[in-house]
Amino acid sequence: MMSKSVAKILIVDDDELLREILMLMLSDYYVIEADNGRTAVEVFNKHLPDIVLMDVVMPEMDGVMATKQIISKYPNAKIVAITAFAFSKGKEMIDAGAKDVVSKPVRKEELIKVIEKYLND
Repeated sequence: MMSKSVAKILIVDDDELLREILMLMLSDYYVIEADNGRTAVEVFNKHLPDIVLMDVVMPEMDGVMATKQIISKYPNAKIVAITAFAFSKGKEMIDAGAKDVVSKPVRKEELIKVIEKYLND
């Protein structure tokens, strides 16, 4: 079982304020961030996080394409989509390789429950 302090989480969202809020919610973890899908792929390759919280609709590269690229290189990557478009884009993210889809706005308890579920998986 992984201890919280060493779990590395990559937060990917083009909304800077939302990234800050998520980072505060997850202050017990080691958190890194990216502001779009293209950066997310680069940051993933460099840091190999334990879990990725991936927005779906972003500029440059969306979450679906970023998820596909990460999964193609790292089939066991744990990616959770966090999106306001869960109903319309959720299946696309799952098909791309995401483990789960969480709707925005997300509550801290829900977020930590999802993270713990996949960290201990």
